[in-house]
Amino acid sequence: MRYFIEISYQGKNYHGWQIQPDANSIQEELNKAISTVLQETLSVVGAGRTDTGVHAEQMFAHFDTEKNLDTNYVFKFNSLLPEDIVVLNIEKVTDEKHVRFDALARSYEYRVWLGRNPFLLESTWQLFHQKLDVEAMNEAADVLLEYEDFQAFSKVKTEVKTFNCTVTKAIWIQNGNLLTFHITANRFLRNMVRAIVGTLVDVGKGKITKEDFRKIILSKDRSNAGLSVPARGLFLTEITY
Repeated sequence: MRYFIEISYQGKNYHGWQIQPDANSIQEELNKAISTVLQETLSVVGAGRTDTGVHAEQMFAHFDTEKNLDTNYVFKFNSLLPEDIVVLNIEKVTDEKHVRFDALARSYEYRVWLGRNPFLLESTWQLFHQKLDVEAMNEAADVLLEYEDFQAFSKVKTEVKTFNCTVTKAIWIQNGNLLTFHITANRFLRNMVRAIVGTLVDVGKGKITKEDFRKIILSKDRSNAGLSVPARGLFLTEITY
């Protein structure tokens, strides 16, 4: 039987989602806890791969077992997981349902704190002594909805068949000192959101224009785009099925 689990985690102490040698990962911690509870060796499949230090308010994974599980197993799994990884829910699904391939859309937020706040050091990128033109940043963000090839914002050494993504939402929303970039797409490339944010912040600083931003997309060249902003401000917030 196949089960989906809904997960939330703080990424500070992990080298991303995927298991890798000599580095702690979210997937490894889940494998250990669930295997121990079920007394069998299994490996969870994730809906995506967040990078080192990136957080997830909502992530999904699936695993197969012959055991009949109910919601009580949420408590059992959490009792063995580190406090910065939490299983929120468990649901039995059909055997052919796949946590990654059946996802229709994914949403991320990137959180910028305009100023200094010691309590948000691990969850925001803090910019002080700088004013950003948020209106100009939003005008440039709208350009993302016009294109599909985002090679200019992709990590250079990455194995993908296509750089095409369909972006359906891209907007900055400011609430006091908190400036949040919301983006939704059917898929994302490695480092894509962090590179987009870095480039849009350059627009906000007046370093480049909306048309420069468009030219960067068309160039398909990562070296033309802005810096990759710190992972600590990035959150996977929703996966839609």
